[in-house]
Amino acid sequence: MRIGTIFIIICMALIAASIGAALHFAAGIAASEAAYISLAVLFALMTCEVVASRNRDRSEISERFEELSRASSDIAREVGVLGRRVAALESASSADLKSITAPFAREIGELADLVEDLAESVAVHDALISTPPPAAAAPAAAPAQDAVAGKAAAAPAAVPGPFAGKKDEEVAAIIREAIADDRIDLYLQPIVTLPQRKVRYYEALSRLRLADGKIIDAKDFIGAARKAGLVPVIDQRLVLRCVQIVRRLAAKNREVSLFLNIAPETLASGALFAEILGYLDANRALAPSLVLELSHEVFRKLAPAQQINLAQLAERGFMLSLDRVEDFRLDPRTLAERGVRFVKVPGELMLSRSSEAGSQIHPADLADLLARFGIDLVAERIESEAIVVDLLDYDVRLGQGFLFSVPRPVRAEILQAEHAERRPPAANREMPPAPTGGLRDIAKVVRKTG
Repeated sequence: MRIGTIFIIICMALIAASIGAALHFAAGIAASEAAYISLAVLFALMTCEVVASRNRDRSEISERFEELSRASSDIAREVGVLGRRVAALESASSADLKSITAPFAREIGELADLVEDLAESVAVHDALISTPPPAAAAPAAAPAQDAVAGKAAAAPAAVPGPFAGKKDEEVAAIIREAIADDRIDLYLQPIVTLPQRKVRYYEALSRLRLADGKIIDAKDFIGAARKAGLVPVIDQRLVLRCVQIVRRLAAKNREVSLFLNIAPETLASGALFAEILGYLDANRALAPSLVLELSHEVFRKLAPAQQINLAQLAERGFMLSLDRVEDFRLDPRTLAERGVRFVKVPGELMLSRSSEAGSQIHPADLADLLARFGIDLVAERIESEAIVVDLLDYDVRLGQGFLFSVPRPVRAEILQAEHAERRPPAANREMPPAPTGGLRDIAKVVRKTG
């Protein structure tokens, strides 16, 4: 290109010189005038060449831009086609890939944590709970509502119970005698993480122990206790014992939180509630380890005075929990503002498609919706592995029920730690050491603790 430009310049110079020479020799024009004319011709030729060159460059650039535009359009079209193909491939295979890989990923995660967590969980579980007496063991086919024994019953059982044939006054006298003799026992049922099944919390449940050693579930005596006005007294005893357990475990650097049911009568009882509030206020440092629990229906119908007393507990840092949720008509924002940090929903209700569950919140969205307001969802009354598998699809991460453990009595030495100077501790069964040697040792401890 440079050589061609030099050749054109030489040609233009020769043309201009030829014209000047012809004018001087042929036309007789003076040499100076011929030279000026020759320069003018050279300048005109160069101007024409420059304009022509710029036009050529402009045309070439325009053609290149058009080629680039066509190329970019082709690329965009190909990328769009490729994107649609990839999206179609992903949508067609994502379900299959997820169904194939999800069980393996879940199993790998469980195996990674199981051996490490099992030793600690067994040690804490054994430190809290002893083997239940035969009379207290729940049968495998027990109804789901026994899993929440210790909560208030709306009416006496329809089938003959342990107090069948006795009048309410007689049952109330038995309950008063048990309270006086310190025979309202504390049982614990674990709340575990899913799918790892590591013990995360415990729920405290009450049992009445007769003079002959027979154990009575709360659902069989709480109705008579309510009629006799003894429920606040029972709640007061259970609060004291739960604080003892939490303080004892905190001294051993074991962080275990307890769920404790509190009756609406207790919130309405001025003198007894004041004593409970003063005791909890003196142990405010243990507030993160105590969760006070009410049924959802009772929580909805609390009187103004009861709401004020419940707010006083929340202001002192004690968390609240709602259980026995019968529908999904929940307002997470309002619950969080009133101190609720846990909501317990029966596992079968979570999986139910009936209209009775309410349509305000879909069960699959409940866990995420509550988590946005700092509330954890607990699935209770779990009695089969099939329910656990289905609940994992709903992102439920806490579970409670007979599948994991029946309620078991608290070891005697834990409750006697606060009163060791006044009465000698009861004989303690030997506690097996925490497993440290491997799967075989862990299996021995699990078999020994039941």
